[in-house]
Amino acid sequence: MTRADPAVTVSALGKRFGGVVALDGITFDVRAGELFGLIGPDGAGKTTLFRLLTTVQLPDAGSATVLGLDVVKEYRAIRSRIGYMPGRFSLYADLSVEENLRFFASVFGTSLEDGQELIAPIYSQIAPFAERRAGALSGGMKQKLALCCALVHRPELLLLDEPTTGVDAVSRREFWDLLETMRADGLTIVASTPYMDEAMRCERVALIQHGRILDIADPRSIGARFHRPLLAVRSAERVRLLGALRALPHAHSVFPFGDAVHYADARADLDAAGVATELRGLLEQQGITDAEIAPIEPGIEDVFMELMLREPAEAA
Repeated sequence: MTRADPAVTVSALGKRFGGVVALDGITFDVRAGELFGLIGPDGAGKTTLFRLLTTVQLPDAGSATVLGLDVVKEYRAIRSRIGYMPGRFSLYADLSVEENLRFFASVFGTSLEDGQELIAPIYSQIAPFAERRAGALSGGMKQKLALCCALVHRPELLLLDEPTTGVDAVSRREFWDLLETMRADGLTIVASTPYMDEAMRCERVALIQHGRILDIADPRSIGARFHRPLLAVRSAERVRLLGALRALPHAHSVFPFGDAVHYADARADLDAAGVATELRGLLEQQGITDAEIAPIEPGIEDVFMELMLREPAEAA
């Protein structure tokens, strides 16, 4: 395998659990040295995908290779060359920080000292707590310890399943700073995240829903795929505002986003500023006189919701 080859290749990959389709024939690849993101709600299939790539489970259809190795036929060779950090904290809570690290290093036939160079930027932050039980660490420190354990054997590919869920904003930012540093040093990283600020730090993101890939794009340019006037609308009467907007004849989609409501107009050829003027008048007719309306640039969430609204065949 050379640096020009994909680190991960997935082709028509499928997985079912009884009558539930977890992955529905997905296809994508991850370039060597890339920071690749997976974005999707709970139940979209992200964790199942990670379990197949880490050879914990077998696919029912399709194929996948990791570092040029088949996930079914060459699973033993894959396991020693990847690092995996599951969504839930899965280290030994009764072992100390250092004991966890030494244990996971020994599983891969190496030592903490051999892996010290790679994990040094992270380990330096948890070293003062080396004797503390892992279960007594803060959320942010637990995630850094888990990342160290996933890296201590110096893997070529790092797989992270929502690694910062439930962690405070500062720790999340520090964690992703570390990922960017490792990516710059050549490590290939695939990470799922529910946070859009984290998604923006990926080179490409795949939007996944109901086990299907809806789109793959650079997160900084994905908004160009949204081709309708989009407005952010705010009012003190939020519930009433939602109902009024959804009842409008030209409403394409209306979703709450933070303190605003994102309104997309069905008339794709209209100027957003003109739609805003029309919208203000229509809301005033319904007694909503405090509405603040402004055209906005679509983000990842807007594109995701737009793709979810389409027919499955169109979105595939």
